[in-house]
Formats: sequence, C-alpha cells, structure tokens
Amino acid sequence: MRDHRLYSIHIEECLARIHQYLEGGRESFVTSTLIQDAVLRNLQVLAQSSQNLSESTKASHPEVDWRGITAFRNILVHDYLGVSLIRVWEIIEHELPKLTARIRSILSSFEETQ
Repeated sequence: MRDHRLYSIHIEECLARIHQYLEGGRESFVTSTLIQDAVLRNLQVLAQSSQNLSESTKASHPEVDWRGITAFRNILVHDYLGVSLIRVWEIIEHELPKLTARIRSILSSFEETQ
C-alpha cells in the first residue's frame, strides 16, 4: 500500500507545482515557454505516476478518469508537436481542481486504512 500512497503524494506535489507555476494566470502560461515547459512536464509526470497506482486504488476511485489521464499523457509525450496550449489551459482550468480534490480524497483514504 505504501508505494501507491507515495505515487498519490507525488501526483499531489505535481499538482501543487502546476498551481504555483500558474500564479500569473492564463496570459503568463500562453506567453512563457518556461512556464509551458514546467507545466507540461509536471502534467506528464503526474500522469505517469497515476499509471503506477494499483488497479484496486483506481477501481476504488472511479470518479477519476484514469484512462483519460493516460491518454493525455500519451499525447503530451508522443504527439507533443500537436499539443494545443489552449486545450491544455482548458484542462488546467476545468479538470485540475477536480483532480486535486480527488487525489486528496485518495490520500485521506490511505490515512484511514493505516
């Protein structure tokens, strides 16, 4: 169980970094390649960490679109020239707050089972 908890913590840390990098809002994201690189890298890493979670952990949290996260990672890694920054921003704006809450819920469930 500990490894899955660590991957969940790692996902939460990536989400926190993304939030920090985006303090300047959409405009800073769209205009700064440095911020884009940092955000995209952390999105890749959190998606990779999500793939390392156990199937039972994922099954216990069907409200998370695990397949969607994996598909998004594959686009970021393999179709990087086709990545739309506007679409990434929409995901950041609409999906990451929900994912952050869900990851915190997963971490809470690990604490309850200890």
